Amino acid sequence: MGRKNLIQVRQKGIILAFYKVARKQGLENASIAKVADAMQVNPSLIMHYFKTKQDLIHGLIEYILERYRLIYTPLNQIADPQERLEQIIENLFSRKWDKLFDDGVFYSSFSLIFRDKKIKKHYKLLHDNLRLMLTETLNQCNDIGSIEVEDVEKTADLIFVFVEGAYYYLSMVSNKEEYNRKMSYYKQTVLNLL
Repeated sequence: MGRKNLIQVRQKGIILAFYKVARKQGLENASIAKVADAMQVNPSLIMHYFKTKQDLIHGLIEYILERYRLIYTPLNQIADPQERLEQIIENLFSRKWDKLFDDGVFYSSFSLIFRDKKIKKHYKLLHDNLRLMLTETLNQCNDIGSIEVEDVEKTADLIFVFVEGAYYYLSMVSNKEEYNRKMSYYKQTVLNLL
């Protein structure tokens, strides 16, 4: 068991180094040699854990998706469904997503879903899980009467479509005041759905 744990620790360290290189130079410019250089190790050490750059990208994708799940972890501890829902909506429309992972690396990685079925499957699973978590909270809020939503599953899906579209569009907005104004409007629109 100790050996497996050591392997996971080393793999995670390599993935973090790969992320830093990708963040600085772009995912398309990151390579095993550059990761080895950043870690000050021989490239063969990297290749011992990740045979190809594609394997490293798969590890990076799993790391990205793991990071995005973190936004919900503390929320699952909130017993009151209404309070949990309010915090979920607040988090979805906050800058917390930006702090989890670099947008440039995220969108470069995301673009790989069009060429790699495994990556597409990982992203789909993440997004399905996020929708499921929100659906469960919406159902609980419906049950206690704090919201009245006819089709909870469709509403959860619509909220995420709204959030994903907002982040995509707002990644092109440089003016902080405009960004905040639009994000606030999007958040209020979602609250009005509920």
